[in-house]
Amino acid sequence: MSIAMTCGNLNKTYGRTYALRNLDLQLEENVIYGLLGRNGAGKTTLLNLIAGGIFPNGGTIEIRGKKLRKGELPADFCYVREKNKAFGGARVLEVLQFAAKFHPNWDWTFAQGLLQTFRLDPHKKMRQLSRGMESLVGNIIGLASRAPLTIYDEPVLGLDVLMRERFYKALVEDYANYPRTIVLSTHLIDEIATVAEKVLILEAGSLLFHDDLENIHKAAHLLRGHADSVASFTAGKRVLYTEAYGRGTLAAIYEELDEGDMEQARKLDISTERLTLQKFFSYLIEGGS
Repeated sequence: MSIAMTCGNLNKTYGRTYALRNLDLQLEENVIYGLLGRNGAGKTTLLNLIAGGIFPNGGTIEIRGKKLRKGELPADFCYVREKNKAFGGARVLEVLQFAAKFHPNWDWTFAQGLLQTFRLDPHKKMRQLSRGMESLVGNIIGLASRAPLTIYDEPVLGLDVLMRERFYKALVEDYANYPRTIVLSTHLIDEIATVAEKVLILEAGSLLFHDDLENIHKAAHLLRGHADSVASFTAGKRVLYTEAYGRGTLAAIYEELDEGDMEQARKLDISTERLTLQKFFSYLIEGGS
């Protein structure tokens, strides 16, 4: 397993407030990650630290084995920010031409095709674009750069369903042909369930959860039944969240259930269902697990 990026004991404070606290994190090469967390969890702070835009109060960041020093930008790295007002007077094509200078793997044929896919006029000025179109310009840069480490902060902000689907399709298809490490930070959690391979969840500046999305699909379950039955069934299992309703209990668990477990649930009159990524995220955060 090759490592694309490592954060070790990373801390970032603003006054007395911790944005990140003792964060340890590894990103593998050639994996698509979904970075999740509610507002204020530390996602954008982490991305800005990796990009060299701000500096940690403690800890280290290594990208492909090289420690990132203060004032140093990562080599061959692409960060597509949520908002970028620096090029308001420039035309779309000029922004792409500028970006191409910084990315040795840039593919102009691909970029031109994406302009057509996303129906973007290359001669329009950035200030004339809607919020969604502005997002698409950044997404074209992220895709056409083919940087070994590419990070998107809210890449589909302002996009309608059709354009969001076109972006995800272009990303997955190009990733299949040109693997690299991609991080998607987004609030549209269930949408990345068909794209991401691994999930990272931040809470209060720390890494709360890190696992393969496939494992989440297998292990995240919602149970409903009589309180005593649910308590008996979940003994020894990882319980994320519980909620009482009358004499019943709702419980979210993270445990792969075999045939024996399912038979026990039926005998105890406990209903089971798999959780979507959105529901899993909600129960994990609410349970403080």
